Amino acid sequence: MLQKLSIRNYALIDNVEMELDKGLNIITGETGAGKSIMLGALSLILGHRAETKFFFNQEKKCIIEGVFKLKGDRLKPLFEEHDLDFQEESILRREISIDGKSRAFINDTPVTLSVMKHLGERFIDIHSQHATLELNDPGFQLMVVDGLANHESLLNNYRDKFKLFKRNQVRLSELQKIADEARNKQDYEQFLFNELEQANLQADEQETLEAELETLNNAESIKRSLVTSYQLLSDDEASALPMLKEAVSQLHGVEQFNPAYAELTERLRSALIELKDISGELATLEEHVIFDPARIDEISHRLDLLYTLQQKHRVNSVPELMAIQDELSNNLSLILSGEEEIERLQQETELLKVELEKMADQLSANRSKSIKATESQVAAILTQAGMPNAKIKIKQTVVKELNKDGKDNIALMFSANSGQPPAPVAKVASGGELSRIMLAIKSILAKHSDLPTLIFDEIDTGISGEIALRVGQVIGQLEQNMQVVCITHLPQIAAKGNAHFFVYKNEDAARSTTGIKRLDREGRVYVIAEMLSGKPPGKSAKANARELLDKGQLS
Repeated sequence: MLQKLSIRNYALIDNVEMELDKGLNIITGETGAGKSIMLGALSLILGHRAETKFFFNQEKKCIIEGVFKLKGDRLKPLFEEHDLDFQEESILRREISIDGKSRAFINDTPVTLSVMKHLGERFIDIHSQHATLELNDPGFQLMVVDGLANHESLLNNYRDKFKLFKRNQVRLSELQKIADEARNKQDYEQFLFNELEQANLQADEQETLEAELETLNNAESIKRSLVTSYQLLSDDEASALPMLKEAVSQLHGVEQFNPAYAELTERLRSALIELKDISGELATLEEHVIFDPARIDEISHRLDLLYTLQQKHRVNSVPELMAIQDELSNNLSLILSGEEEIERLQQETELLKVELEKMADQLSANRSKSIKATESQVAAILTQAGMPNAKIKIKQTVVKELNKDGKDNIALMFSANSGQPPAPVAKVASGGELSRIMLAIKSILAKHSDLPTLIFDEIDTGISGEIALRVGQVIGQLEQNMQVVCITHLPQIAAKGNAHFFVYKNEDAARSTTGIKRLDREGRVYVIAEMLSGKPPGKSAKANARELLDKGQLS
């Protein structure tokens, strides 16, 4: 329940505090005094948007704070979901600075407006005179039936699975589109991949083949140079090796006469050994140089293939071709894996649909069971509210296509008079009838809901006299299940309250301000008498007011 509401610097309010009763709280006041301003301020701590133009003083920030008494731990999981500390006495605060920046707090922890709105909706339900238009909304009508069917857990589970079902459908559509595009390219990419795969590419192949071809094309000149070099070294007596041997022999004969001669002899021997090795390698190399036209043709064809592939794919090397081959292979694999993913997702979606169908059938069955009880309960409250001949008919239509709520369409039908067949409520109900129908629905929902506080903003529009008295009795009964705040202009309803707050406009200051005060019994008598007869109230009006209060407290 809302224990305390503090409003600073909002609209015509400079600074106001209200401490509310746990039962029925009545708010009255003259037109324009600011009764609905209170609701505007309250909406700010329920996560609604704010504008600085509504500030009382443009040089100070606006602060709205609500202190809520929460029973038990039923809302604790909701706090934990948003990583907030749960407290039985929780405070929602909203601060709007002069530059328009807004800050929201729950138990002094900063939160986003969406979080504040999410929690606030579980604390308070505000019903204004315009909310009767909700009765014309099929979504609201379905919500009423669901509220009385007591299948919130099943419905939430269904909605979660339905979201997954729709996401799967979207994902399937995307995958199928990608697969279609990929299949259009698949044949060509498969051809390119096969061509590269058949080429059996090797990373360093091109450089090796180009070097070998260069050697083969110059085989004759290479062989001639190697033979000549060999001959100059060792093929006859005038070649280098025999002459070097003779020089070694001559120095060896005199090396005992001078250490320098011995050193030169050793150096010549080393040179001789090195030249013999070179001569042998020249002979070996020359033997392996063979002019092979067939090999030249083979290499030329291979290089032609590599050059053609490079030109076709607009690259300059074999490694780049191999990278393209890998990319094509990956693309083809993705096409295959994409088709596997599509098949897996199709199976998952089909199974999910079967499960949703079963859950939707259960929801439909639950709704069907609750409809008759709802019709009779609403009719009973309408009778209590002065509409004994009123009938409510809830029409349930099961459709084939699943939606976020199952597969039911709900239509609220209404008849105010005997013999008149029920018709859509939007077409046949007057403003006063709509108010009472909504009151009846809210009354029933209150018994099935754990909502702490319900606020009515002039729900009594369009009714008066005995009907107003009856409506007041219905509203008064709501306090058995929850805290109720009722903004009213009818004395019959005002007399029902456990607490009565009077909103007034102070014209004494430099500018008009709105204030609010809790009335004692005599204050209530005077205000209710004014509501009955106008200002100033006479003795008879005050007597009537006392009688209404006495009846209100006894009922």
